[in-house]
Amino acid sequence: MLKSTDRIAVLLNGGIRGTQGKTGLALIRFRSDAIAVVIDQDCAHGSLRSLTNIACDAPIVASVSEALAYQPNVLAIGIAPSGGALPDQWLPELKQAVASGLSIVNGLHTRLADLPELQELLQPRQWIWDVRQEPLGLNVGSGQARSLPCRRVLTVGTDMSVGKMSTSLALDHVGQKRGLRSRFLGTGQAGIMIAGDGIALDAVRVDFASGAVEQLVMRHGRNYEILHIEGQGSLFNPASTATLPLLRGSQPTHLILVHRAGQLQIRNFSHVSIPPLKDVVTVYETVAAAGGSFVPAKVAGVALNTAHLDQDAALSAIAITQEETGLPCTDPIRFGAEVLLDAILDREGD
Repeated sequence: MLKSTDRIAVLLNGGIRGTQGKTGLALIRFRSDAIAVVIDQDCAHGSLRSLTNIACDAPIVASVSEALAYQPNVLAIGIAPSGGALPDQWLPELKQAVASGLSIVNGLHTRLADLPELQELLQPRQWIWDVRQEPLGLNVGSGQARSLPCRRVLTVGTDMSVGKMSTSLALDHVGQKRGLRSRFLGTGQAGIMIAGDGIALDAVRVDFASGAVEQLVMRHGRNYEILHIEGQGSLFNPASTATLPLLRGSQPTHLILVHRAGQLQIRNFSHVSIPPLKDVVTVYETVAAAGGSFVPAKVAGVALNTAHLDQDAALSAIAITQEETGLPCTDPIRFGAEVLLDAILDREGD
């Protein structure tokens, strides 16, 4: 629903310095040319580039009222508070945005389109896009995506929030630069906002989850040479249920393993250890193939998240990981995704 001509105000109150701004920061990173202004009362009038290390110089203001001076036409809610519910203190800001002519992109579980106080303010051609909705017309998965002629690349992780979406986006960006007919498919709220299409997998009933992924992949698979499917969750995280339907629904031809350098335990469950990466690779390849029921999908490379390391430490961690796994490895955000795309295409780098 977002167009290339939209000017976006990103609501990020407390999200720039806090831990709940992943959605908005991803939108800023990957659609920086569309960002008109960022709203964060804790960082108002600071430098977005300095605070986030993202190549975007949009101004930061303290309120929707201040943001209007930068002429946005869309307000994107970029924070994911605990439970995904709309905090009461945000409602006046949203009402002012709608009353001022802005449309709303909403990644929260709270359905804003159902709120009468917002609906009554909408004017013609204004809209509220609640991203976290189950698609219509779903069926159970059938494994038919394996019939597609395109490459289907799924990012899988050692944990949640390690960089699967960013890796898929970086791979798609490199592929398009090389002239490939490449497409990123979003499966979470940030990915959908960036791509303008996709499925919010956490809004789909579990019986239909693989079918929802399959529906998305089948819709695009005959129009592109390569699909980059945004991964969710992890087979190693006890709270995660999203990875298996992604594997079954997309029937991937290739996997890219994403890992945060140096992480040894699941972040929110310190009693759960992450196995050695060679064992992680074996688990994902084994589950993907399911003993021969599905086409084997090999892990083509490792995307290593080194954002917390300095340059020398990052390069060292990449070298160690490459030696440990025997697979191409890089940090695709820091150093580019070319080596991973070469591995997917089974060709030597230039």
